[in-house]
Amino acid sequence: MSLKSERRGIHVDQSELLCKKGCGYYGNPAWQGFCSKCWREEYHKARQKQIQEDWELAERLQREEEEAFASSQSSQGAQSLTFSKFEEKKTNEKTRKVTTVKKFFSASSRVGSKKEIQETKAPSPSIHRQASIETDRVSKEFIEFLKTFHKTGQEIYKQTKLFLEAMHYKRELSIEEQSECTQDFYQNVAERMQTRGKVPSERVEKIMDQIEKYIMTRLYKYVFCPETTDDEKKDLAIQKRIRALHWVTPQMLCVPVNEEISEVSDMVVKAITDIIEMDSKRVPRDKLACITKCSKHIFNAIKITKNEPASADDFLPTLIYIVLKGNPPRLQSNIQYITRFCNPSRLMTGEDGYYFTNLCCAVAFIEKLDAQSLNLSQEDFDRYMSGQTSPRKQESENWSPDACLGVKQMYKNLDLLSQLNERQERIMNEAKKLEKDLIDWTDGIAKEVQDIVEKYPLEIKPPNQSLAAIDSENVENDKLPPPLQPQVYAG
Repeated sequence: MSLKSERRGIHVDQSELLCKKGCGYYGNPAWQGFCSKCWREEYHKARQKQIQEDWELAERLQREEEEAFASSQSSQGAQSLTFSKFEEKKTNEKTRKVTTVKKFFSASSRVGSKKEIQETKAPSPSIHRQASIETDRVSKEFIEFLKTFHKTGQEIYKQTKLFLEAMHYKRELSIEEQSECTQDFYQNVAERMQTRGKVPSERVEKIMDQIEKYIMTRLYKYVFCPETTDDEKKDLAIQKRIRALHWVTPQMLCVPVNEEISEVSDMVVKAITDIIEMDSKRVPRDKLACITKCSKHIFNAIKITKNEPASADDFLPTLIYIVLKGNPPRLQSNIQYITRFCNPSRLMTGEDGYYFTNLCCAVAFIEKLDAQSLNLSQEDFDRYMSGQTSPRKQESENWSPDACLGVKQMYKNLDLLSQLNERQERIMNEAKKLEKDLIDWTDGIAKEVQDIVEKYPLEIKPPNQSLAAIDSENVENDKLPPPLQPQVYAG
């Protein structure tokens, strides 16, 4: 994604949504920008290269072991018989090791091989377990649907049952390998219907939808957010990220939607409901349908607000806003589940593929959203993210008369809390400043006193003699006249 400099908002070119290999189909961030077809080709190339490297390593180690053993044999004669027996045993051992290596590195994604079919004939406890109501209903619908195709329907049902049995024995494989097996099954069944059954492409799509619905309803419990992946960790990370971005407003994203219009507000609520409802579905196609319905509500909301059809530049920012406002549960797990097990034709073309690719772009944007993306200063962005403050909400007098009283009161309370938070922050800053001034004043006075003491040191003198002893040292006291005595005169 790229941010336009001339307008505030999010802009994605059509070319950025397509496969980066240039095949014309929609790409996907989960496939590193490739479409389903190109990604599988790249995956197979990387896998075959790894298998070849492992095979060469095994051969080299075997060759080095044989050379080391041959060099250690110096004596012939009596040991020739023993050596020949050893060589025969060594050859058998080598053949067994090579066969084991071939089995280990052989592709395990082929469905329908003879050995696999023989293994899957054994009844699976999980397949024959007590089916849930939904699973039982989907199974009946699938059988009724295939009855209209007679012989072709019987063949499809047989292949589907074999695939489910095979997947039971592949639960120990990684989720990527299980996904590859499922994609191979989709491709093989579609090609067989088109080449052998001569089924029209329109009916092939309908049949593939029913096959996907049947098998993924049965496998959902085991392949959705498995414990062997980090899907749950990603879910918690994106959920925490969206919660931290609760303060983002439509104006920051340049969302062309006016929620004061009651009809637009209803469309926004429906879009949020659809994107949240995606988690309750089991079938990838049903999850995609929720994304498509959400996207259509977004286009209608933009159209009502602007009185003109919405563009792609308007759609993506609004979709980001809906995701931030709705915070859908297990968002990353649902995206990964659709990517791994959906019929690839739906993700590569059509409106479902387009809307799904935009949702992936929206999630990627949210994960990388920063101050520059919202045209904010880094300081304001950090304050909003830390919860110290939030953007000023809409004033009560600016609300339309039809607005909900509860929403008005909520925004009023949020605005009051924001003002109180700002006042408390201002008081704390002033208190810290006063404390610093008092400390500086105390240090200044102490320094002045110290300077004066050093400049004028204090000298303590001995005390003076008492007044009574003033004349004690006068040697001529006897020559003095007697002191005057008071006299009383008669009146």
